Amino acid sequence: MADKLKIKLSIADRVYPLTIDATQEEGLRKATKNIEAMIKKFEESYAVRDKQDVLAMCALQFAAQVEQRGIDKENDNTELEERLKKLNKLLASTNS
Repeated sequence: MADKLKIKLSIADRVYPLTIDATQEEGLRKATKNIEAMIKKFEESYAVRDKQDVLAMCALQFAAQVEQRGIDKENDNTELEERLKKLNKLLASTNS
């Protein structure tokens, strides 16, 4: 249990005690800060009565961002693959 930390994170007015690897602390604190900022944004933009609704919208927003990055990366890889195929054809035709 080397390098374990006990920390407390506050999200949506609730405190969550966690035991984590020391290497995770920075990422968890940044994630907490991002969640809190998004909660504030949703509460300012929409008439929200329930924190659970805000948290659900935050979860949806973050999940959508992750999925979109995956889609974008896949599209980038496809474009790169097509370019490489064209270069290979060009190189093969000049070597012949």
